[in-house]
Amino acid sequence: MIVPRHYENLHLLHENTMPHRAYYIPASTAQFDLIHKRENSDRFCLLNGNWKFRYYDSIYDVKEEFYLEGFDTSKFGEIPVPGCFQNYGYDKHQYTNTKYPFPMDPPYVPAENPCGAYVHHFVYKRECEAPRAYLNFEGVDSCFYVWLNGSYVGYSQVSHGTSEFDVTGVIREGDNTLSVLVLKWCDGSYLEDQDKFRMTGIFRDVYLLKRPEEGIFDYFLTTSVRGGQAHVEAAITFSGKEIPVTVTVTDRNGNTVARKEGYPAEGKIKFDIENPVLWNAENPYLYTVVFETGQEAIVDRLGIREITNRDGVVYLNGEKIKFHGVNRHDSDPVTGFTISLDQMKRDLRLMKQHNVNAIRTSHYPNAPQFYQLCDEYGFYVIDEADNESHGTGYIYMETRTTEVWRDRWNRAIADNPEFTEATVDRTKLLVERDKNRPCVVIWSMGNECAYGCTFEAALSWTKSYDPTRLTHYEGARYRAVDKTYDFSNIDLFSRMYPSLEEIIEYTKRETAKPFILCEYSHAMGNGPGDLEGYFQVFEQYDRVCGGFVWEWCDHAIYQGRTIDGKPMYLYGGDHGEYPHDGNFCMDGLVYPDRRPHTGLMEFKNVNRPVRVVSFDQEKKELTLHNYLHFTNFKEYGYITYEMTCDGELKAKKVVGEADMPELMPRQECRLPLNFEVPAAGKCYLKVSYYLKESSALVEAGSLLGFDEILLKNEDMRNQTAAALLDEKVKDGAFEVCEDDRYIHINGKSFFYTYSKLTGIFQKMNFENHSILERPMEINIWRAPTDNDSDIKSKWMEAHYHRASSRGYETRWEEKEGCLEISTVMSMVAAPIQRILMIDALWTIGADGALSGKLDVKRDKEFPELPRFGLRLFLSKQMDQVTYFGLGPVENYIDKKNASYHGLFSSSVKEMHEDYLRPQENGSRSDCDFVTIEGGSLSLTVAAHKAFSFHASEYTQEELTEKAHNYELIPSGFTEFCVDYRQNGMGSESCGPELRKEYMFEEEEFTFEFKMVPGSNRNGSMK
Repeated sequence: MIVPRHYENLHLLHENTMPHRAYYIPASTAQFDLIHKRENSDRFCLLNGNWKFRYYDSIYDVKEEFYLEGFDTSKFGEIPVPGCFQNYGYDKHQYTNTKYPFPMDPPYVPAENPCGAYVHHFVYKRECEAPRAYLNFEGVDSCFYVWLNGSYVGYSQVSHGTSEFDVTGVIREGDNTLSVLVLKWCDGSYLEDQDKFRMTGIFRDVYLLKRPEEGIFDYFLTTSVRGGQAHVEAAITFSGKEIPVTVTVTDRNGNTVARKEGYPAEGKIKFDIENPVLWNAENPYLYTVVFETGQEAIVDRLGIREITNRDGVVYLNGEKIKFHGVNRHDSDPVTGFTISLDQMKRDLRLMKQHNVNAIRTSHYPNAPQFYQLCDEYGFYVIDEADNESHGTGYIYMETRTTEVWRDRWNRAIADNPEFTEATVDRTKLLVERDKNRPCVVIWSMGNECAYGCTFEAALSWTKSYDPTRLTHYEGARYRAVDKTYDFSNIDLFSRMYPSLEEIIEYTKRETAKPFILCEYSHAMGNGPGDLEGYFQVFEQYDRVCGGFVWEWCDHAIYQGRTIDGKPMYLYGGDHGEYPHDGNFCMDGLVYPDRRPHTGLMEFKNVNRPVRVVSFDQEKKELTLHNYLHFTNFKEYGYITYEMTCDGELKAKKVVGEADMPELMPRQECRLPLNFEVPAAGKCYLKVSYYLKESSALVEAGSLLGFDEILLKNEDMRNQTAAALLDEKVKDGAFEVCEDDRYIHINGKSFFYTYSKLTGIFQKMNFENHSILERPMEINIWRAPTDNDSDIKSKWMEAHYHRASSRGYETRWEEKEGCLEISTVMSMVAAPIQRILMIDALWTIGADGALSGKLDVKRDKEFPELPRFGLRLFLSKQMDQVTYFGLGPVENYIDKKNASYHGLFSSSVKEMHEDYLRPQENGSRSDCDFVTIEGGSLSLTVAAHKAFSFHASEYTQEELTEKAHNYELIPSGFTEFCVDYRQNGMGSESCGPELRKEYMFEEEEFTFEFKMVPGSNRNGSMK
């Protein structure tokens, strides 16, 4: 073999690397923009670009010493660095969640280990004042060997850690040749079993740092605040001997607030800052720190803040804190793990725009600049070590109960002393690199490895090295039952996907540890539901410090566009890989291209900074609560309010500066309003909150959230719906013809055919135009959402997807100018018993208006229903929708905070939410009426009790059967579902069971509605 077998040696993690240290970029003199433009440093030499590259299916195929000077690379191709080589046609993509993508046989990996050979030529210019050269790799998956000018430099692993090599002895003035061999797998891969696509390569920046012979090697800034004074300590280590240092601290305006010169005392320089401005996510105030030695300057930023745990409550700067966070992977459909500064900013901008205040770097450290951006823009960060050995829990077990699984999960790695060195190393790589970042408030030891001696050692080192931050490890819950473990160095009690009841139960325990949800509300597909419920529990209980939604973005691989221009995104299993976990990677709040899901809009408004907590309509006075932790809302934002009646704007006003009272953090105030409520109509007061001044990421005037209040008046009905429902029956004659199957009803302007066999309408024609393209259906099925993944099997076992109506007894009579048809019917499916019994009463007016009253009774044996309603198949020309209800985005019983009541218009096509794996979408709920029109027809549905509807160019069968959105084929008509209700969305794809209040468990209910056909002439309904 061309290289030594370090990649299967648990006790050779790095060879010839420098000790772990804090991230910084030095320069010859102080440079103040080395975060956004670190290439401006004269001591920084970026080596990114197109490198020579050759892929090998196996390490054993690498026969030639490609790293020698003068080696002929004419047979090599080229590949961008940074980049993942699967994204450039080499090897293939693979997505797994929990299972190892290779046999679990640590420390051994597949013998035929794929690899890539890189060669790069560059020119180096020596500097007399900075003669030493250090080669940095910020991220290489999974391990790599390095040569410079034919000389072996070293070896390293830990994909998301920085590896630094001293290459002073082998680099030369002028032309140099850098060679790297990257292996797909190594023993470290057993600790990198994160829920992500598995990609390989040099995926982060590569650069050289020019350094003086003597200077600062590392520093650790810590702060404490007492009595209006910040005490700052810089613990400094040197390269070579100790030398004098000048430390200067300036405030945001450039004023010097502290300065020290000389030798550190016992390795430390201490100074005080009077009346400091403290850092927090709402006001991320940063001081600038400059370390100057003889030939070098290092510029960093200092955020003064303290995070503590007192009596089971998390405090930041003495204030109780709540994390409204998300889990974020480095993921892009084109660049994979390679994330540029602009891509980072795009994510952070979207997060700020949607009221995210915290990020968990799941499940590894991000690039170092990411944390500097979080410092600057204001995010609390759980910084997580590159450590997950989830696959050890998925070995074959003869008896696989939950108890046995929990007992055995930790044996192979987490509680195996052979892995202690590797576990602690990964922790040190995390902590040492990011220790100076004020945004990092919690160190996380990793994710889903179970617990044991390896983590006890990592936590012990972390707490002794850095007692200024909190520690976290959710996997501590999983350990052998016959051993006693040390949990004393874990500060937080962490859970994934608990129910609200579990959280509340924990708050009643006698324990000192705050409760945190490191993952909750699995945002897969159409979801998550019930974010509001979690918000309320977070706010009610001080010991619950918040949570982090799983997760930020859908992971997918961009595969170009279809012939009609639709982007194609691939997920697990689309690459012929084994094993894989399907579309479980598509579980984000944004699509792969960062278009927001409606779930992100839901998150935004649930976490709005201000809420109306009560409204006195008689006084027209709001009570507002400020949910910000450190900011007076009067300084932060402004308020507008508007009053609508049946969707028509009646009053709108901006609350002026003089009228807006002080609204201090976590406090309340009263705000009087001025408007008049009409006597009739459905009236709503909408109170909106806007950003007053632009921040780094959000423009002034941006919407922060809104509240909506239903107002009382004499007649609270929507008047359009009321007019339709109250319209008196016109006298008219019917011609009725009945045979064994059908009742044919012929009126002045319509002709309907009613099926006695199904209890619903076979045909509906109005003014010689067909309303129905196919027979009407009673509908209890929906295309399963990702969050229906568990209940879907019960629904299919209950044959809901095959159910149809069956009529038993039908009678009809003319009564008071109308025709009434009554049918006793059921919903049935082969080969099982009746699912529902329905007593249906249909009333047809002389103008063709159709009223329905369906009394429904569900057999208790069956599970909750996906939905109940009617499904109509209309002409595809009927593609324009107007409705009064919740909008403008899709909404459901437990997912409606992003919506408000109004009169909305849309095309059917625009109402489709294009989830990458097709599923139920686009419903609008709490509607009083809906009109769908186009071509020569219109159809209006109204009801006394609010209903929901769905209009789509795709059938629910198409949405059920197709695996990708780009495979969908329009049906050729408009599918129009009018629903009594649907089951909630929840987050059960990886979360708790849907809450009872959102389950469609009603055993008996009545659905009443009225359908009014009309002609559509020149785009208007008559």
